[in-house]
Formats: sequence, C-alpha cells, structure tokens
Amino acid sequence: MKRIVALFFAAFMLAAFPAPAQQYKATDKVKLGGEGGWDYLTFDKEGQRLFITRGSHIMVVDTQSLKLTSDIADQSGLHGVALVPGLNRGFASNGGDDSVTIFDLKTLKVLDKVKVGTRPDAIIYDPFTKRVFTFNAKSQDSTALDAATGKVVGTVPLGGKPETPATDGKGTMYVNIEDKNEIAKFDPAKLTVLSRWPVAGCTEPSALAYDLQHQRLFAGCEKLMAVVDATSGKLVTTVPIGEGVDAGGFNPGTQEVFMSCGNGTLSVVHEDSPDKYSVKQTVETQRGARTMALDDSTNTIYTVTAEFDPAPPPPGQRRKMIPDTFTLIVVKAQ
Repeated sequence: MKRIVALFFAAFMLAAFPAPAQQYKATDKVKLGGEGGWDYLTFDKEGQRLFITRGSHIMVVDTQSLKLTSDIADQSGLHGVALVPGLNRGFASNGGDDSVTIFDLKTLKVLDKVKVGTRPDAIIYDPFTKRVFTFNAKSQDSTALDAATGKVVGTVPLGGKPETPATDGKGTMYVNIEDKNEIAKFDPAKLTVLSRWPVAGCTEPSALAYDLQHQRLFAGCEKLMAVVDATSGKLVTTVPIGEGVDAGGFNPGTQEVFMSCGNGTLSVVHEDSPDKYSVKQTVETQRGARTMALDDSTNTIYTVTAEFDPAPPPPGQRRKMIPDTFTLIVVKAQ
C-alpha cells in the first residue's frame, strides 16, 4: 500500500510540476586558428566530421574530439561543400575561379575540378536525380552535375541571385532568390523553374530549412523567419529571429528550427503545429557566428566565428580578422 501511495504521489508531482524544457547552451568553444574568411559548414554524419570552407582551403574537424584532422588546400574563394557518401565523393564550390572541386571522402584527395556558372556559392546534392547543384550568384543560375561522372548536365536559369537551396528528395527543389525576396521552386530532372513565390515581409532571404513531413519551408530573412507552404507558396506566418541570419536547419525529431545570426545569437523556433510557431530560446553564441551545421541525430549545432580589428577598415574593405582567433562553437541541449 505504501508503494502504491508513493507511486501515486510521484505521478502527481510530475503532472503538477513537469520537468523544465531543455535549454540550449554553447558547451564548447575551440580555437582552430588558420587563415581566411568562412562561409557554409557541412556535417558529415557517416564520418562524424565537419567541413568548414575557409576561402582557399577546407578545414576538416573531427566532431568527437573537436580537433582539426585534415585540410584540403589550393582552392579559390570557397563557399560550400556537398557530400555524396554512396559514391565516396565530396564537392566544393569555388567562387573564385567558377569551379567545383571533386574530392575523395576517405582520403580527401582532390580528384577533379569542373567549370560551372559564374561565382558559385551554395551547393547541394539531390538524391532523386543523383545530381549536384551549384547556385551561381553572378550568372544567376544553377549548374547541375552528374554526381557519378562529375560532368555538367545542364543549367537552370533562376532570374535572380540564388542563396540557400533545399530538396525534398522526390523531384522538387527550392532556393531563396535573395535580391528578389522570393523562393524559386524548380524541377531538378527537367531543369525548369516551376514557380516563383514572393515572400511578403521577407528582406534578402538567405537561410533555408525544410520540414518534409509537413511541407514547410523556413526562410531566414532580415530579423524574421518566414514560414512558407512548400506546395502552394503561401506565406503561413513569420517569426522574429536575430539580425544577420545566414544559415538554418530543421530537426524533425524535435520539431525545431535553428537560425544562426551574425549578431551573436542562435534562434530556436519550435513548430507547435504546421501553422503555429513559437520562439523557444535565443542562445548566445558570439558575434559573427552567422553560418551553421546541424547534427539532427544528437541535436548538436556547430557554428564558427572570429574576432576582428575594431578599427574601421578602408573604404570597400572588410574588417581585418585578428590572427588565430577563428573559433568553433558547439551548441547542445542541456
């Protein structure tokens, strides 16, 4: 009888005073050093590695030890990395010489360089067509490469400056058109644009994350996240986020959207329902940490930044990065 009463009391206490929701926190800050600016981060789930583009080279970090293990050198104006584990291939976009570098995922040895559109930026692998797509800022189009052969198979004119893409893996792709404040929907097999959706209230959409189950696109815009129906293009709602967003991710296991912002915050937004969203937390990271990668199996977010000279730079130039301050920041739920 005493045990029954104890169990009843424990159940009552849990119901009356539920466990507090998990809070995210920057658990690790590791100085990696090295030269060059940075852009996209890519998480390699199979290899437990993080690929970080640094202008002229790609840093490869072991996500278990958080140590730099390799470096792919002699690149030009790097932006992003796409991984195709089934082919043991990696693809990196070089905005400096309008090319894609193809490398071996195990040895990290460069295998080939292929010319694409002008100033390729974001890059993604589409499993439906088995093609790699670069999104070319200056030529305002997307170049499609056969992932197995590395050959260019065609181009999709996008009519504006493309930013971050997303794929449903079933024959449809999406990409932010930054200078038009819209999202373009296109067919990756036929290489044709299907729709162009203006996103009301969204200025310069950069980040893009995707909820396949509920068919929702999450576009990171200036100080807000726009939620867009991926079937109709209808704006569902907007949610306030930090300033200077440049990357995002969605974890279907927790129904959370993450947006990394250059003002030194990570916005965590919960999908309460396909049409309702709430800001769960604003996590302090570090100023400049505008891009990110998500390991959705452990719900770990990786972001990077550096410290900069406080003195105003000469006209037309960026602030000078202070040497050896480039830092990897790891955010986890506590």
